[in-house]
Amino acid sequence: MMRLSNSFSRKRANLRAALSLYFAYYNFCRMHRSIRMTPAMAAGITRKPWTMADLLAAAQQDHQAVRLA
Repeated sequence: MMRLSNSFSRKRANLRAALSLYFAYYNFCRMHRSIRMTPAMAAGITRKPWTMADLLAAAQQDHQAVRLA
């Protein structure tokens, strides 16, 4: 039996979505040891680290806004 994917996205849209979520997690959720905050906090974009729930809610809200436009 063959898996549908071997650790990579077969469709460009799926790859783009996965990378977008990873970059958003890296910048908004993950605390960095060297700067002791998230890169978004260091840049002054947000005041607190986001939870995964915050990140997914923002992504879903953005997706719905794009669909309606």
